[in-house]
Amino acid sequence: MSLKILPNPDKAQYDEITQRVIENDGYCPCMIEKTPDTKCMCKAFRDQAVQGFCHCGRFIKVTA
Repeated sequence: MSLKILPNPDKAQYDEITQRVIENDGYCPCMIEKTPDTKCMCKAFRDQAVQGFCHCGRFIKVTA
């Protein structure tokens, strides 16, 4: 199964989370630690092998 990454289709929610990412120096606002693995788009989401939203809801993976 091939997955593609899309921005959250709810533009208001996407914009709100994007603003939080910017305010957090590019790191996921849902993660406590600031490491290369928590830089948006975080490693956990990049490695996610199933459809669904990332932890903070900024991006979604869907079947390609």
